[in-house]
Amino acid sequence: MATTKNALIRYKTIDKCLQNHFKKWTLDDLIAACSNALYDFEGRNINVSKRTIQLDIQLMRSDKLGYNAPIEVYDKKYYRYAESDYSIKNTPITNADMQVLSETIEMLKQFQDFSLFSELSGLFNKLEDQIHTQKNNKPAIIHLDKNDNLKGLKFLDELYQAILKEVVLIITYKSFKARHPNIIVFHPYLLKEYNNRWFVIGKPHAEDKLLTLALDRILALDYNFKLNYQPKFLDANSYYKNTIGVTVMPETHLKTVVFKIDSKNAPYVITKPFHSSQKLVEKSKKGSVIFSVDVHINYELERLILGFGESIEVLEPNSLRNRIKQKLNKAAKQYATR
Repeated sequence: MATTKNALIRYKTIDKCLQNHFKKWTLDDLIAACSNALYDFEGRNINVSKRTIQLDIQLMRSDKLGYNAPIEVYDKKYYRYAESDYSIKNTPITNADMQVLSETIEMLKQFQDFSLFSELSGLFNKLEDQIHTQKNNKPAIIHLDKNDNLKGLKFLDELYQAILKEVVLIITYKSFKARHPNIIVFHPYLLKEYNNRWFVIGKPHAEDKLLTLALDRILALDYNFKLNYQPKFLDANSYYKNTIGVTVMPETHLKTVVFKIDSKNAPYVITKPFHSSQKLVEKSKKGSVIFSVDVHINYELERLILGFGESIEVLEPNSLRNRIKQKLNKAAKQYATR
């Protein structure tokens, strides 16, 4: 059954509304929500009739779309999901969908040698694994790290759409160090994932400095359609060229870091470098290896070094060596009391 783009937006919007059990949703409420969602997507008013939403609900309830959504009416006026944890996002892929996906993957794999598709090779394997799992009712072959309890993921799609459509955001944000939330008028440019956390990079209004915000510290998200979006070409590869993680520092923090790894862990660092600039400086007869990287001295670099514990020694620069030494001494003292 062919489904239009606008219809999919309406289904997704109705689903999002009915997942909110703290509000009583009338038909008029659903019409208004769908109208607003379509306006945000298209940038123009689209008439959504009462009949259209009624048909959408009827289709979502049926198996024509594969949803079989348990939408019920209560008090002869309000709509809700009979199952509190239901969402159309959790609907299993149908056999027809899996066939289409299989054919699409096979077609796309013909282009994976082109540079444009080079980063998608892993994605093909993941999709094939999901299809294999559902078709044969067998355990997954590929397991991906995923933290379903991570806060802020609900904002991911909205932030993506805001960047795509160049919309100024009003973000209620509370950092770990702040006592109270801050309201930030924000021009978003880039989304980045690191260590299973998501971040949005952009510019506060009337400022030139880029700011990185963690999605799990965002409390609320709104839009300012009155302000003109201030575009900025932000090439992620160039921006993070000298950075491990997401904390981009001033160029004064760019240093050549030299470190030694013991023989047991050296193969891991050789096969999974700390950074793209990593160079092998020296190998000892006992198997330890000295490496160098040209990176910003930031929080993520320190965490990476500390994670190797006693198997790593920072040789240069002295400022980083002393800071790691102080942290390790402080950690050792915590174990000396018992």
